[in-house]
Amino acid sequence: MHRRGVGAGAIAKKKLAEAKYKERGTVLAEDQIAQMSKQLETFKTHLEEFASKHKQEIRKNSQFRVQFQEMCAIIGVDPLASGKGFWSEMLGVGDFYYELGVQIIEVCLALKHRNGGLITLDELHHRVLKGRGKFAQDVSQDDLVRAIKKLKAMGNGFGMIPVGGSYLVQSVPAELSMDHTVVLQLAEKKGYVTVSEIRDSLKWERERASHVLDHLLKEGLAWLDSQAAGEPQYWLPALFSELLSRDVTPEEANQMTP
Repeated sequence: MHRRGVGAGAIAKKKLAEAKYKERGTVLAEDQIAQMSKQLETFKTHLEEFASKHKQEIRKNSQFRVQFQEMCAIIGVDPLASGKGFWSEMLGVGDFYYELGVQIIEVCLALKHRNGGLITLDELHHRVLKGRGKFAQDVSQDDLVRAIKKLKAMGNGFGMIPVGGSYLVQSVPAELSMDHTVVLQLAEKKGYVTVSEIRDSLKWERERASHVLDHLLKEGLAWLDSQAAGEPQYWLPALFSELLSRDVTPEEANQMTP
């Protein structure tokens, strides 16, 4: 009985020690969280002071604006999260990205008859800058991406498809699966793709390749050149470099389809 009592006492003592360690660990964790919160609050205060001091440069210099956005992201601050509040009133960034979003929509609508609602980020950037004029506030591709993400959150069909180190901007609510995205990436270098190229590169059956291409045709995202040598070619006007330098009417687009 005596040995059993010693064992019970040892267990109780061990549990007491564990409880104290746990309590101490909780206190330390709470202290660390409090210190981190205080540091973040200090950082936020310095960030607000920085923004107040450099607000003109943040508004006008696109590279400076990118760096400022990265600083905000470190502490979880989103200057675009609301149209009102400190950041919007201080920097006017809410209005800036709202106006940029409107310009993006205007460019995409103007070119929809030719590209079916797909446009490269490079071309969109070029056309937005051209529309703003040389004396307007500078706009970077990072600004475009942020504005498009805000448009996407509104659920109006906008999205971005990664292609060749950049993006295709989608401005129509067409459903594009991973199969469609892979085919768009395959067509990126030449601006077009064929059924044979898809089968050779992706090891797909003919039916799968044809199904994807037929969907792109149906949505107006691809044009069919049935007169091409060898086999029909499916052109993606958003990737078709020759179209960047001239306007194409709907009548011309219809001539490229059978």
